[in-house]
Amino acid sequence: MSCKSTKVAPSVDFDHSCSDSVEYLTLNFGPFETVHRWRRLPPCDEFVGARRSKHTVVAYRDAIYVFGGDNGKNMLNDLLRFDVKDCSWCRAFTTGTPPAPRYHHSAVVYGSSMFVFGGYTGDIYSNSNLKNKNDLFEYKFATGQWTEWKVEGSLPVARSAHGATVYSDKLWIFAGYDGNARLNDMWTISLQDREHACWEEIDQSGEIPPSCCNFPVAVCRDKMFVFSGQSGAKITNNLFQFEFKGHMWTRIPTEHLLRGSPPPPQRRYGHTMVAFDRHLYVFGGAADNTLPNELHCYDVDSQTWEVIHPSLDSELSFSSFNIEGDILHSADHIEQSPKAEFPLSLTPQMPSGRLFHAAAVIQDAMYIFGGTVDNNVRSGEMYRFQFSCYPKCTLHEDYGKLWENRQFCDVEFILGEREERVLGHIAIVTARCQWLRKKILQARDRQRQKTRQESSEESDEGAAGGPRDMPVVSRPSGTQPMLEVAIREAEAQPFEVLMQFLYTDKIQYPRRGHVQDVLLIMDVYKLALSFKLSRLEQLCVQYIEASVDLQNVLSVCENANKLQLDQLKEHCLNFVVKESHFNQVIMTKEFERLSTPLIVEIVRRKQQPPPRLYSDQPVDIGTSLVQDMKAYLEGGGLEFCDIILLLDGHPRPAHKAILAARSSYFEAMFRSFMPEDGQVNISIGEMVPSKQAFESMLRYIYYGDVNMPPEDSLYLFAAPYYYGFSNNRLQAYCKQNLEMNVTVENVLQILEAADKTQALDMKKHCLHIIVHQFIKVSKLPNLRSLSQLLLLDIIESLATHISDKQCAEMGSDI
Repeated sequence: MSCKSTKVAPSVDFDHSCSDSVEYLTLNFGPFETVHRWRRLPPCDEFVGARRSKHTVVAYRDAIYVFGGDNGKNMLNDLLRFDVKDCSWCRAFTTGTPPAPRYHHSAVVYGSSMFVFGGYTGDIYSNSNLKNKNDLFEYKFATGQWTEWKVEGSLPVARSAHGATVYSDKLWIFAGYDGNARLNDMWTISLQDREHACWEEIDQSGEIPPSCCNFPVAVCRDKMFVFSGQSGAKITNNLFQFEFKGHMWTRIPTEHLLRGSPPPPQRRYGHTMVAFDRHLYVFGGAADNTLPNELHCYDVDSQTWEVIHPSLDSELSFSSFNIEGDILHSADHIEQSPKAEFPLSLTPQMPSGRLFHAAAVIQDAMYIFGGTVDNNVRSGEMYRFQFSCYPKCTLHEDYGKLWENRQFCDVEFILGEREERVLGHIAIVTARCQWLRKKILQARDRQRQKTRQESSEESDEGAAGGPRDMPVVSRPSGTQPMLEVAIREAEAQPFEVLMQFLYTDKIQYPRRGHVQDVLLIMDVYKLALSFKLSRLEQLCVQYIEASVDLQNVLSVCENANKLQLDQLKEHCLNFVVKESHFNQVIMTKEFERLSTPLIVEIVRRKQQPPPRLYSDQPVDIGTSLVQDMKAYLEGGGLEFCDIILLLDGHPRPAHKAILAARSSYFEAMFRSFMPEDGQVNISIGEMVPSKQAFESMLRYIYYGDVNMPPEDSLYLFAAPYYYGFSNNRLQAYCKQNLEMNVTVENVLQILEAADKTQALDMKKHCLHIIVHQFIKVSKLPNLRSLSQLLLLDIIESLATHISDKQCAEMGSDI
């Protein structure tokens, strides 16, 4: 079976000499791979190697190397090689003495060698000589030589099901299972000099993950990440990051509800995790007695999870090879046996759920091999997943910079009794907070009434023969006076934190243990309740509860009591009366200074804890920045528009602050040469986009949306350069949209767009499709609305396509 997992467009010789074509669009219509596509590659033949699980795979150049594991009856120590270009399997050439058969070991690549450490070895068939190992072997890819490293001095305890990676010329080993208990120690050894190599235990600090095994590790952004795994009797779904330089662990908070993203993957073990670009990809594993096969992606920069939806051509297809196999049973020392099913008459292009498989990355694709599937059956399947590599969305960062630099502010909030002043932008504030929106509307009405009254007085003076000034006209939008809005119930510091949330959907995490920081967030929480910002409420509660500790709990509890924040007060009381906390808390000086009613409440709570009340009511998590800006663009912000965009003479109201935040082109225009009439003509270079493409661009500007028909992508391909967006995310989506989605149904619209944008390579591509699918295209209603010149182009292409022989045949029929 061929593994050419490419989608090949028709062969066309494009003229790339045209400067316009290069300026507007340069696409390579050769073979390409659909992003997010799963492809089932040829499985490992039985005569090459057994199907297996608990093995390792590593990537070296254009090949995947599989070592060890078990086939359900025996442990293995063979080394298999899969060539990703030829899609062929073979046994790798080896000399020397390989490691003893084993599974749950680790394997990494450093330089031109593979290093294998530890694992579980023995005879699982007869249940004899079973033990964990702490030996280290090197396999040289160039010579096929196996060599054991004999290391003097202290050694890590023998282990299996641990994590391993290479960073800064060193092998790093973390946690695992020693046969009796799970571990969470870390060891490292330099791989540069075999003669002087020695193991060193790392002194870890921070929030160290609990002892665990059967978890993956991956390195991204100079940090090592650990996700989920078996931790004692508990399986968690925590994500931890380890900084190699400071040896510091951090548990990454789970804020998925507040970030508007899907939740983290279920807790699991026996899964894989690989790093590509700024993302971590988690697949498979056993999750609460199920074998899920969704692919989860974690963005290291934005700290958000999402489920990757496979491309539409990652479908089930008929195949000449089916997954068969006996039900195998083993005496695994850790493994369990969840269920997973798929029809044997079909070959899945997507892998079924599995655990104890292995994964590696070559260039821009992930390869997954083997694992345990239904009823403990070992798999010999190989799958390929094509990554996408779009630049990250900068929506939150762009609005955050607008807040920080305070350019184009048009509202000034006057806060508290001291009347401190905080500047802001009406467009952002009214999009995000209905309570502040009402305040702004009231202040605007008062300002307009004052202006009308002043105008009326000036008119009266003129009629009475008083001083005759210039006639009163409405000021251009760029010279409107700053709107003042008084808010007596808010002080400046917590209000600024609230404003930061409105612009970015985030607040700064309080410094752990710093009472003043926690009390500040409590004031923010009070404002969030008053302003009815459900999302900010939940964020504050989450942050405060995470920051409460033995040193600050009484201060936080007293402040919560004073502010009547019952939920936070309840959390503090429950924290104080915990068995491990109570004696330490009541011995502090702060406890002596507590008000008598609070002391009584704590003592009673300790003597007789109240019954826990569980509510099945869903928590209102509010709306996200993306949701609010979407609603604002779709009509919610119409009454606050302060700029008119003219597209081919047609007006489109918009908001200066939003345009300036997202586009350096608009920022420079509004700062330096704002048109007096408040109207801006829209074009992309010399080309005016279609109305539909312009709306797609506005959706991208306001809330980062990139979903659009492919013909819009032709107009917007050059927009990132012209409008100065933060990165080329929009262009990357446009390119992929065009490559993947030119069909018979939309080819005429794309032909029109290509002609208008002078994208000659795309125009020729469309004409090629039209002439080869002309019977279908001729029935499309859009054909009759094409311009005369485009119809002539189609006729010319048809004439070129028809051969002399076909012409003769047609002539004989006349």
